[in-house]
Amino acid sequence: MRESIFKIIDNTPLTKTVYKMKLQGDVSDITSSGQFVNIKLDGLYLRRPISVCDCEGDMLTLIYKVVGKGTEQMAEMTAGEELNILTGLGNGYDVSLSGDRPLLLGGGVGVPPLYMLCKKLMAEGKNVSVVLGFNTKDEVFCEDDFKALGADVFVTTVDGSYGIKGFVTDAMKDIDYSYFYTCGPEPMLKAIFKASSTSGQFSFEERMGCGFGACMGCSCKTVTGYKRICKDGPVLKKEEILWAD
Repeated sequence: MRESIFKIIDNTPLTKTVYKMKLQGDVSDITSSGQFVNIKLDGLYLRRPISVCDCEGDMLTLIYKVVGKGTEQMAEMTAGEELNILTGLGNGYDVSLSGDRPLLLGGGVGVPPLYMLCKKLMAEGKNVSVVLGFNTKDEVFCEDDFKALGADVFVTTVDGSYGIKGFVTDAMKDIDYSYFYTCGPEPMLKAIFKASSTSGQFSFEERMGCGFGACMGCSCKTVTGYKRICKDGPVLKKEEILWAD
C-alpha cells in the first residue's frame, strides 16, 4: 500500500452518470488487475474506493459512477487538480487459472476492472470473451475499448434497447469458456454463480471504512471463515463463497 499525490490529466463523462478519469503518479504498488484505490476528498471523512480500470507507465485510469457526495465532487474536478490516493489495495484476479478461453462478465460499474484483466489475458494469447451488462442502451460504455483489445464482446441490456435482451447470464449460456472472471452487483454475481459451468473468480462491491483491513467493516463469511473484502478480497474464488440468505 502506498499513499501518493496524483495529478488529474483528464476527467471525461462517458454517459450521463459515468466518468473516466486519467491521472499521473506513482503506480508501482498496483500489481494486478482487480485491485482498487482509495481516494481522499476534501470535507469527507472516509476515502472513496474505486476499482482500477487500467495502469500503464505512470498513468492510472479510473471509471466511476456518480452516486453520492464523493463521486459528485470527483465529477467536478478538472485537469491539473491533485488527489491524495492510496494505491495497491486488494488482492486482484489470479490469471494463472484462466485456461485458454476465459470469460469476463461485468455489470454496470463492475465493467472497468475487467479491462486491465482483458488486456493481460490477451497479451498471454488467450481467446477472451467479454459480456457487458447494462439496464439500457444509454448506460453502455467501454464496448469499443474491449473490442480494440481483440476480445469477442457481447452486450446485454435489460430492456433490450441494445445488444442481447436480458442479463449477462443470457449471453453466458451460449459461450464456450474454460474459466470466468466477474465483477458487478450482488444479484448478478449470484446469478452467475448458479449458471456457471466452471470455476471462476468474483470481485465484490462492498462498503468500506479504511480500505486496508483495519476496521473489519467489510467482513463477510466464507467456507474458511470470515474474510475482509478490502484486504482478503475483493476477489474471491467460487469455491469459497457463502451467499447470505
